[in-house]
Amino acid sequence: MKEKSKIIRVTTVPISMNIILKGQLAYMNEFYELVGVTGQDDKHFKDIAEREGIRMIPLPMSRTIRPYKDLLSLWAMFRLLQREKPQIIHTHTPKAGLIGMIAGWAAGVPVRLHTVGGIPWMESSGIKRKVLALVEKITYCFAHRIYPNSKGLAQFIQDEKLCPKEKIKVLGRGGSNGVNTDFFKSDPYLRRSMRSQYEIKDNEIILGFVGRIAREKGIVEWLEAYDKIKDKYPVKLLLVGVFEKENGILSEEIIQKIMTDDNILYLGRFDDVRPYYNMMDIFIFPSYREGFPNAVLEACSMSLPVIATNINGCNEIIIDKLTGLLIPPKSASALENAIITLLSNAELVSQLAKNSRENVVQNF
Repeated sequence: MKEKSKIIRVTTVPISMNIILKGQLAYMNEFYELVGVTGQDDKHFKDIAEREGIRMIPLPMSRTIRPYKDLLSLWAMFRLLQREKPQIIHTHTPKAGLIGMIAGWAAGVPVRLHTVGGIPWMESSGIKRKVLALVEKITYCFAHRIYPNSKGLAQFIQDEKLCPKEKIKVLGRGGSNGVNTDFFKSDPYLRRSMRSQYEIKDNEIILGFVGRIAREKGIVEWLEAYDKIKDKYPVKLLLVGVFEKENGILSEEIIQKIMTDDNILYLGRFDDVRPYYNMMDIFIFPSYREGFPNAVLEACSMSLPVIATNINGCNEIIIDKLTGLLIPPKSASALENAIITLLSNAELVSQLAKNSRENVVQNF
């Protein structure tokens, strides 16, 4: 039997690999010898190995710039690649890309691929933007091929002249792993059960969000819009995710509001978010920047009407007024108006919900 070629897939932290590449690793392992490399934790690292049936190698990496730790990670990656001798190294997330592409070049890995799922410095300015742009350029320089997960992100990379156009390719219509539409499907029984569990009344409308609870996700504008409509409509907010601790940290005042307002349900993070989508009536995603947001794909697959910002990624999933509503980023008033539009038009809500799922099933 011919020996399988070896591919090493790398992410900075294991939760990224566990969520972004779920199912894809097991599938590719049928045709290649697939090895996962990421940091180690008490849960996700083990989950990946057991579910995907692949060999996992722990290698600690920092999400933020830490020169000394980054050099140690680079050396460890270089030694790992020398030992494993893969034919391909494929990285995801910014720090894994930087470490993996440089080490892959130094170790002579024949094929070096990097997927771009978002660029944190899109919202930065000044020296920070220049430093992070340089880091991105270095990553792309040592890669043979760059895979942005949205067309808008690909255009941004070209506009910023981060690498030659010939290196860039968007797979399909975008995304890193698509969405399992058989799994992410509305369930009336589960909806009744979950809403009963959290004592949500039949007339109460749940406006939901899934993702990092961070300023750059538009949480501040969402709360401002909520304050304007909460006395006019029976709405509650549902947030599923964790508070950001590094980039886009919310003020203590905002965090306290989320934690103390009786009409804001902050439930934390869950591996299976499907039950919480089922609780929602409208999905809100007012992010400032994205690559290709999985949460929007999942919400659409759940037949939810979606309000999202008109930014790359979101506007490649949502067709305004056909599969959802698009609004300008950083505009609480635009978000307020969009919410009111849906709250006052049941027929539009029904049509958007139907179209949103059909679009995902056909294209993603």
